[in-house]
Amino acid sequence: MIRLKILVVAFFSMGLVAKEFSELKADTSVPKTKDYYIGWVPDSSNFISPLPAPEKEEKAEDIPPKLNVSASVYFPEPNQTDSTPFITADGSRISKKNPGKHRWIAVSRNLHSRWGGEINYGDSLWVSGISNDLDGLYVVRDVMNRRIRNRIDILVGKQDDVMGYWKNVSIAKVD
Repeated sequence: MIRLKILVVAFFSMGLVAKEFSELKADTSVPKTKDYYIGWVPDSSNFISPLPAPEKEEKAEDIPPKLNVSASVYFPEPNQTDSTPFITADGSRISKKNPGKHRWIAVSRNLHSRWGGEINYGDSLWVSGISNDLDGLYVVRDVMNRRIRNRIDILVGKQDDVMGYWKNVSIAKVD
């Protein structure tokens, strides 16, 4: 029979207290061990009190608002970006070997704060509603052409073999 004991040992200025924290056992009738005090017995003033409960519960207004947008993918190449396809609008450099590893996105200008939106470069966005592979956390590093509105563009590489256009994609800022 295998028994596993995890002991929490607390050292005090003049003594040692060893207390059994947890006992996991497999079909055994061995009683639990007792607390052992060696030397000085500490009074309650030496114990650390538990962490206080959070003062504020999360309310509906604290949850970041979700936006419904459409989504597409783009490759870092001149006909899909500008003349410097491996440099994003915020100056970040894209890996030429594996652009998709960054998990970066471009947002349409109406969503970006520079043009009146609420999203900035470097913001993390939770994207959902595309697919299991593409849903997740992304960082805003680029903006799209001014003719495009209410859309995000996910940076991928040609070798990723991902193409598509999705409607009703949900995005939310992550703080």
